[in-house]
Amino acid sequence: METAKDTGSAAPLTGRIALVAGATRGAGRQMAAQLGVLGATVYVTGRTTRDRVSEVGRATETIEETAELVTAAGGEGIALPADHLDPAQVGAVVDRVDRDHGRLDVLVDDIWGGEHLIEFGRKAWELDLDKGLRMLDLGVRAHLITLRRALPLLVRHEGGLVVEVTDGTAESEETYRGNLFYDLVKHAPIRLVKGLAEELDGAGCTAVALTPGFLRSEWMLEHFGVREENWRDAIAREPAFAIAESPVFVGRALAALAADEDRHRWNGRSLSSGQLAKVYHFTDTDGSAPDAWPYIRASSAKDGQEVDASDYR
Repeated sequence: METAKDTGSAAPLTGRIALVAGATRGAGRQMAAQLGVLGATVYVTGRTTRDRVSEVGRATETIEETAELVTAAGGEGIALPADHLDPAQVGAVVDRVDRDHGRLDVLVDDIWGGEHLIEFGRKAWELDLDKGLRMLDLGVRAHLITLRRALPLLVRHEGGLVVEVTDGTAESEETYRGNLFYDLVKHAPIRLVKGLAEELDGAGCTAVALTPGFLRSEWMLEHFGVREENWRDAIAREPAFAIAESPVFVGRALAALAADEDRHRWNGRSLSSGQLAKVYHFTDTDGSAPDAWPYIRASSAKDGQEVDASDYR
């Protein structure tokens, strides 16, 4: 991983303080790490530590490891265990940031961990209600708690950035996500950002929603029985995996946003990693710039006919 020290130039986020809520794995982990590449101090939270495993059940990915990745990348990573459904725990995290620095410049709301709850192929009246309500807790309620606790610190200084991480863009809202609860959970942050943008505008701060494309998370790689080194082997099983992106790609999208002094132009917008790559000129780890959502729309428009993913990388 290239670090700020490797580039020989001043790190653009040196002195900036970030909180990545839900940074145990996947997009959150690499968002934290890529902020570290640019020199930021990054507090990372999550429920899985080296001593305790969350309901997701993935003991190999911990917030301590994420913090170490941030530091190795050139920033300073600090791991703080927290369940973001508990306002007191979230408040303690924010109080720690306040004591240490008295400011918060970037808040990334990436709390999720609900993949194991999704039931595709079942009608709304057939879904497990407890699983559905738990998804709403993780993907909506936890986000609102985090915002309420962290925003007072963020708005203390102008220029703050709030990023609500979701799955899909405003343009993809017309596409049903295959599960009533999941559809609601992943559209909620897009609407939430519309309200945040109005309220933060007067404080000189910015709110955006950010989505990866077809994310090669640790969970997704495991689902397809591949590793990052041989991920293309999964294309035979799922042709759309040809447009997949690594978590580093959306991490670089977040870092580019945070480093952009003109980021307020995006206030209230729903953004994707592929879209931002065209603006900020970053690439994925393989040198490509996958633009998954236009690819998905094109595939849907062709009613099952194959679309060449290489046209969208």
